Amino acid sequence: MENLGSRLAEYLNSKNLTEDYRRLLNDALNDSDVQKFLKENSDRINPNAISTSAASIYEFYNNKRHTSELTRGYYPKLIVNNHNIEVAYYPNERTQNREKRSQYESSFVLMDMAPDIRRAKLDDYDGEGRQDALGKALDFIDNYLHQDGFTPGLYLAGDFGVGKTYLLGAIANELFKHDVHTTLMHFPTFAVEMKDSIGQNNVLAKVNKIKGADILMLDDIGADTMSSWIRDEVLGVILQYRMQENLPTFFSSNFSMKELEQHLAVNQRGEEEPVKAKRIMERVKYLSREVIVTGENRRFKK
Repeated sequence: MENLGSRLAEYLNSKNLTEDYRRLLNDALNDSDVQKFLKENSDRINPNAISTSAASIYEFYNNKRHTSELTRGYYPKLIVNNHNIEVAYYPNERTQNREKRSQYESSFVLMDMAPDIRRAKLDDYDGEGRQDALGKALDFIDNYLHQDGFTPGLYLAGDFGVGKTYLLGAIANELFKHDVHTTLMHFPTFAVEMKDSIGQNNVLAKVNKIKGADILMLDDIGADTMSSWIRDEVLGVILQYRMQENLPTFFSSNFSMKELEQHLAVNQRGEEEPVKAKRIMERVKYLSREVIVTGENRRFKK
């Protein structure tokens, strides 16, 4: 460091420096972080480039003490690049948390779902009637992450309030830890939005956005009577694509698979269409495995 120190001293005594700049640079060189950096990296720094290095040192010192609009949310750090001292900027804790949140929200997309589902955890999913569903969820995650080939999702069937939606959210949160993107949506609300999209001529765009998700979770399917158009041209198209591409799909419903087929066989006009319902259910059965969830209704439990 002696050679580098002498070069810095010579530079400070240069006639080309103003008194104010000399004073500010001297303060920067005496900064504890700067001194530590120079001591640890003196053998890697080119002393012949001291003018450039001095400017970088002052930039580091100045931005460490006074955050500008350009560096807000980041902290400066001295680095050695090609034997010269440079300043790099790294996100501070607040910026890192914001970026993690943004990444999380893009990786775990909630569509018309209660926001508290984002806090769902597998560790909190317990109680009588839930053990089988939890075990199947853990099996899916392990198989999906560690085995090649198609891994079917789950079809969670059970009464109101037994934790079907919560479990979907918990699975999505666990998958996010492994950089797996999940879209979880309330299907009855989505069906209404799709009808509204007809007049806006963007039905296809909405369907395409949904059908290619890494993991797709359709919550509360069968809650409302489904029109033939929603069943065949929306749900059918989404499931057909996912079946062809072997993309895991989850469902939650108050109906068992057998009951859902009966429900889908009757359209909004009361007409029976068993063949079309069966076609939908063949796709559902390919994409998922039925799990019955039981237990007490916790929806209104304090």
